[in-house]
Amino acid sequence: MKQRFRLYRRDGGIYYIHDSKTGKQASLGTRDRTEALALFSARTQAHRQAHLNLRLARTYLAATDPMVAKRTWQAPMEELAKTKRGPTLDRWERVLKDRSYDLIRDLPILETQAEHFFKVLHAGTVSTNVFLRRIHNFALDMGWLPWPVIVKRQWPKLGYKEKRAITHAEHQSIIALEHNPERKAFYELCWHLGGSQSDIAGLRADNIDWDAKVVSFARKKTNSIAMIHFGEEAEKILKSLPQRGPLFPEFKDIGAGHRATEFSRVCGRANVSGVSLHSYRYAWAERAKVCGYPERFAQEALGHNSKAVHRAYARKAKVKLPSLETYEKRLRETDVIRMSSLDGDPAIAVTSRAPNGENPNAVQAAGR
Repeated sequence: MKQRFRLYRRDGGIYYIHDSKTGKQASLGTRDRTEALALFSARTQAHRQAHLNLRLARTYLAATDPMVAKRTWQAPMEELAKTKRGPTLDRWERVLKDRSYDLIRDLPILETQAEHFFKVLHAGTVSTNVFLRRIHNFALDMGWLPWPVIVKRQWPKLGYKEKRAITHAEHQSIIALEHNPERKAFYELCWHLGGSQSDIAGLRADNIDWDAKVVSFARKKTNSIAMIHFGEEAEKILKSLPQRGPLFPEFKDIGAGHRATEFSRVCGRANVSGVSLHSYRYAWAERAKVCGYPERFAQEALGHNSKAVHRAYARKAKVKLPSLETYEKRLRETDVIRMSSLDGDPAIAVTSRAPNGENPNAVQAAGR
């Protein structure tokens, strides 16, 4: 094996060590030749021992996995993508085209150091961080990586951009400037139904039950069934759309990215920033919370399987809490129940309450 390190002395008498692989020189901090030779020998032995340990690891692992020495990070990327279907597969195919991953695509998994991953993370975005974690964990689960490259607590924190709901005023300004009737109706339904853009764009006439005033469809992301009652305003919009086949025949065939681009353009004309089509779901969740819509109903309507996820969508809703006095007054009013007497004259039945809050069914008829 070619000697990697070389010892030399400069004019000042200080001994230095040269790394032929990196081209860097480092001072040994001594003018004593004996001490410099000892330090040089220790550095060389440490390097040889590291190479020996790596070769021993490859030898042992090769007994159970012949490809262990040749497998690069391209392998877990491709195999993980094969486990996906539909829109998720499309998303993974776009992710794997990220140029940041070019830094490790052809790097053998067993030779990967934390520095390699940090270079990828610095060159990429938040998405790179998210999906590199998944690729790394997949390689661990498959046994292709014997130990973590970066332990869980040392991964850089994810810094997502702030997500917010679209306001009613912003929605109205967008509707006013959208001249395409199909796209205009699409944005209106997103506001009223709170569905994801893919689900709303894929709606068909047979998804509408006019008698029950219900729109039902299978969510593309989770395949769960969403059943949403619609009101008078949404009914007017639905009646203006085709009564057979797709409700949005042109909009459904284009990709999600293209729909997002069209929405971004109209937002630019309306001077609206910081929102996307997904902001309609945040808006629906916040509106439901403000008006007191039961959380379990809102969660079902938006297709959220987790309460934590749903509450994250509605966390910015500003709810005006009624005073305690109002609720106490309402409680006192319910103690008096107006009834009709047997002879037709109005009577008042007063319900007394026990100290523990229970009703002992003691009723006194007033005016009898």
